Amino acid sequence: MTDVSPDPVAAAPAGRFRGRLAGGSRHWLGIRYAQAPVGPRRWRAPLAALDADDEIDAGTFGAACPQPPSPLPLGEGIAQSEDCLFLNVWAPDADASVPRPVMVWLHGGAYVFGAASQRTYDGARLSAAGDVVVVTLNYRLGALGFLDLDAAFPDAGFDANLALRDALLALAWVRRNIAAFGGDPDRVTVFGESAGGGLVTTLLATPSASGLFHRAIAQSSPASSVYGRERAKRVAERFVDLLGLDAATPGVGDELRAVDAAALAETGQRLFADVPTEDPGTLAFAPVVDGDLVPEAPVTVLREGRGLPVPLMIGTNKDEASLFAYMKSPLIPITGERIERMFADMAEENPEVVLPERSQVLAAYEHVRHRALGLDIAGDIGFRLPTLWVAEGHSAVAPVYLYRFDHSTPFLRLVRLGATHGSELIYLWGALDGGPKDLTFRLGGRRTAEELSARMQERWSAFAHGREPAASESPDWPPYSVDTRATLVIDRRDRVVGDLDADLRRAWGDDVLAFR
Repeated sequence: MTDVSPDPVAAAPAGRFRGRLAGGSRHWLGIRYAQAPVGPRRWRAPLAALDADDEIDAGTFGAACPQPPSPLPLGEGIAQSEDCLFLNVWAPDADASVPRPVMVWLHGGAYVFGAASQRTYDGARLSAAGDVVVVTLNYRLGALGFLDLDAAFPDAGFDANLALRDALLALAWVRRNIAAFGGDPDRVTVFGESAGGGLVTTLLATPSASGLFHRAIAQSSPASSVYGRERAKRVAERFVDLLGLDAATPGVGDELRAVDAAALAETGQRLFADVPTEDPGTLAFAPVVDGDLVPEAPVTVLREGRGLPVPLMIGTNKDEASLFAYMKSPLIPITGERIERMFADMAEENPEVVLPERSQVLAAYEHVRHRALGLDIAGDIGFRLPTLWVAEGHSAVAPVYLYRFDHSTPFLRLVRLGATHGSELIYLWGALDGGPKDLTFRLGGRRTAEELSARMQERWSAFAHGREPAASESPDWPPYSVDTRATLVIDRRDRVVGDLDADLRRAWGDDVLAFR
């Protein structure tokens, strides 16, 4: 019998997947790319999904990874489960015989929150505007994805860097199957924001990622927040203690695997708050330098020009830290007291390195009101400085395009958030219809928002196509070099500035890299 359904069917090596056609876009949701080991095999590397014999209905999102409550909903009706390794594909409703560039998205959320099913990450708009295939994916979060129990219990059969392994397996799935969805496996761009940006910069320093992607975009990456084994061991032991288990018990590994996933997420939330409070400027959960999958600190590898030699777009937002202050988050050391403590801790742990003089650092912030001083310093330590180190080093081996996102709406300025962490996302994804309770454009600026969104989508997709990231009726964006240090400032009107961060670089100096 002839199939007369309008639903698109992708016949891939992994199986036949029936998607949906809606709003001029073809999409396939909830495709399993891997199996997360659970129960007796929890905290092990993911297993590649088996090829399907029967046709798979790919019309709904898969489950999100277990996580603490968040103000950002995961999507309507989205369940949480350890069985969460699913991806989603969007393609233009156009001639599928012409292979299109692929953009693979790694969502943010401090390595603890988020999912590919979040409303903002609907790939239909970016796919259509950029004539690209968009892939979004889930990876394991919090303790399930980033706790390095192998550092604390090396003989208990645990693996490290599980979320990073998830992302690698998803990229391998894309390489094998994406042609069936209209994508070009030889033109894959991996892109992500915040924690997702951190995964992108870590992938650039992961030898086994070679060949899985051909371009990279890192938005607000905490590139230097990747820690060594000794620190990972202490965090793992603290987690076990919070669970009420005894790390010295011979069978503690089995006890850990028997803990309910919801209890792991709840305990992970406590650890998430405790670690940066006790050790300002650090994260409880992040990739780990395990000496195997991640042989060295990614920021060191990239700063020295030894990363995978693929073109890179990288940048931050002007007011990164204001969101963390607004939410009273412990992740970024906002107050002067906590920043001073962070400096003291870094000096104690690195006595061989000379800190820049306090007066020298503060000189770079003379234009900043005292109330915002901690915000600017915290944002620079956490995001801007590592981004500059990566841009400078990687520009020696591949083209690098550096940006800073400066645009903010009147509403965001009114509540003193400005161009805060994550505020570029709605423009990149074209998600300007946030709903009746969204105040973002209530005070005006809708047309500006639409124009800015179109420019960002045009630049990001042009980069994925292999072209320079240009936008219509906007200045060209030259590659970054140590001679010109060209930076695209994204605002109501884009502009290119040479050596935008000169004062910042001179104030902090290069030796501060050693502290991260």
